[in-house]
Amino acid sequence: MNTMPAHGIASILIVEDDPRQLRLYSRALRGYKVTCVSTASAALRELEAARPDLIILDHVLAGGELGVDFLPRLKAAAAHIPVVMISGTLDIAGRLQALQGPDSAHYMLEKPVDLDELERVVKSAITECGLGETVRVLQSLERAEKIEDSDPERRFTERLSRQHSLLNRLRGTSEKPNISLLARDYAVSRRTILRDLHDLVQRGQLDPALDPSDAEG
Repeated sequence: MNTMPAHGIASILIVEDDPRQLRLYSRALRGYKVTCVSTASAALRELEAARPDLIILDHVLAGGELGVDFLPRLKAAAAHIPVVMISGTLDIAGRLQALQGPDSAHYMLEKPVDLDELERVVKSAITECGLGETVRVLQSLERAEKIEDSDPERRFTERLSRQHSLLNRLRGTSEKPNISLLARDYAVSRRTILRDLHDLVQRGQLDPALDPSDAEG
């Protein structure tokens, strides 16, 4: 099951085998590009073809699979993608285990899922976790290692941080960006902003209408 709104909005991979739950989630998340699979094995295959911005993973799945058993493999395939775990069967110890360690989920929601809470968690996970979290870790490492501003590592982190900010600012819109304004806001050249937008469009994270080849400053 797939619902495909406009290109360039955040994408979510939902791993759930209950059609009723899928309908609920899809309605609550209709502002996102949603792809649904019924097993974690299928989710791993999906990750080979595309990288979503978020994974929603149910615990009890088709074929007797348990979502929590697949967390390490999902994180190994795409460590930067945040995971929201959903379960109506895990006990407190099981929930804590799913939220601890290097292969943990970012959030745990209990069934029946409160759809308002789901919307809040999804928004937070997409904007603050994943790429945003990676940027903060890199910035922390740079401070710890006292990396100089001129070092290639610092330039990479700055570019990643700026692109994450641009993504949160522009994703979901097809309105042409003001390149000069963005350049002033980020204290970089127009050429840098154009390159950042091009990178985001090429990765499928922004609407192709924002391609810098057609952008007007």
